[in-house]
Amino acid sequence: MRDIKILHTTFGILGDVFGLLLFMAPMITFKRIIRKKSTEQFSCMPYLISLLQCLLSAWYSLPFVSPNNLLVTVISAIGIGLEATYVLIFLIFTPKKGKAKICGYLFVVLSIFSSLALVSMLAFHGNKRKLFCGFAFAAACIMMYGSPLSVMRLVIKSKSVEYMPFFLSLSVFINSTSWLIFALLGKDPFIFVPNAAGTILGAVQLILYAVYHDKKGEVKKDEINESVDQMSTGKLQDEKIVDIQNENANP
Repeated sequence: MRDIKILHTTFGILGDVFGLLLFMAPMITFKRIIRKKSTEQFSCMPYLISLLQCLLSAWYSLPFVSPNNLLVTVISAIGIGLEATYVLIFLIFTPKKGKAKICGYLFVVLSIFSSLALVSMLAFHGNKRKLFCGFAFAAACIMMYGSPLSVMRLVIKSKSVEYMPFFLSLSVFINSTSWLIFALLGKDPFIFVPNAAGTILGAVQLILYAVYHDKKGEVKKDEINESVDQMSTGKLQDEKIVDIQNENANP
C-alpha cells in the first residue's frame, strides 16, 4: 500500500512537470506577439478552451469534490495563471474590433465554469458531485487533447513533420502517460479516460514522426518556433501557411 502511494505521488509529480512544459510552449508565439504588438492571424480560442479545462480540472481536484488529487490542483492552478495571461495579452494586442469578441468568449467560458461549479455545490453531494464534475472535467480534457488532430492530418497529407516538433510530441505522450498511471493507481476514471486518449494520440504522433522525419525539408527557425505553438494549441495550419506566404511576399 505504501509503495502504491509513493508511485501515485511520483507519477503525479511527473505529470505536473510535463504539464508545465506544455502550458509554457506558447510563450514562443507570445514573445513574437509582444515584439510585433500584433496578434496577426493567431486565434485566441485554444487558450480560452485550455483556460476552461484548467478551471474545471482545478474544481474537480478540490478535496470536497475529489480527494487525494492535490497534484492535479497544483498544475491546474498554474495552468489557470498562464492561460489567463495569454488571454490578457490577446486582449491588449488584438485590434479594437476583436476585443469585444474575445471578451464575449471569455464571458461564456467563465459563465460555463461558474454555472457548473454552482450546480455541483447546490444540487449534488458526495459521490454524485464527483460524478457531475468528473464528466465535465473529462469532456474538457478530451477537447484539449484532440486539438493536434489537424496537425496530424497535415503531416499525413504533406508527408512531412515540419509542423510537428518531436520534443513537444514526446512531452504530450509522457505527460498523458504519467497522468494515466496516476489515475490507475488512484482508481480515478475521470482522469484515466481523457489521458488514455491523450496517450494514444501522443503515441500516434511519435509513430508519424518516425515514419516521416527523414522526409522533412529544410525549415526556417521562425517557422519551427511557430509550429511549436500551433502543435500545442491546435491552430489551423492553413493560417500558418498564409502567414508565411505573406512574409515572403513582403520581405
